[in-house]
This record gives sequence, C-alpha cells and structure tokens, in this order.
Amino acid sequence: RPGWVFTRYQIVDAIRGEEYPVTDRAVDVQIVGLRKKMGTYGELIETVRGIGYRFKE
Repeated sequence: RPGWVFTRYQIVDAIRGEEYPVTDRAVDVQIVGLRKKMGTYGELIETVRGIGYRFKE
C-alpha cells in the first residue's frame, strides 16, 4: 500500500506472527538486504525515521 507506514512490529507480525522474537535491528538488516535484491526498485522502500517503513507513492 503506497504511502502507508508500517512499523517494524507490524512487519514482523505479518511475516512470522507475534510469537517470533526479533529485534528492531534485525528488521533493519532484512530491509537493507531486500533493497539490494530489488536493485533500483529498492529505492521505493522508504525509511520513516523512528516509526518504520513505507513504499513511496
């Protein structure tokens, strides 16, 4: 959903569920890897400082 901001908790919950222990930093590392795999399209994932991530509109 372009423009919607997703917190790190929401991202983890959507992928693994609430029972999966994860740190904020682990989510950040995975986002970096995802951006690299997406190449130039990785720029579409925008960091919202102190909140989470969103897809650019």
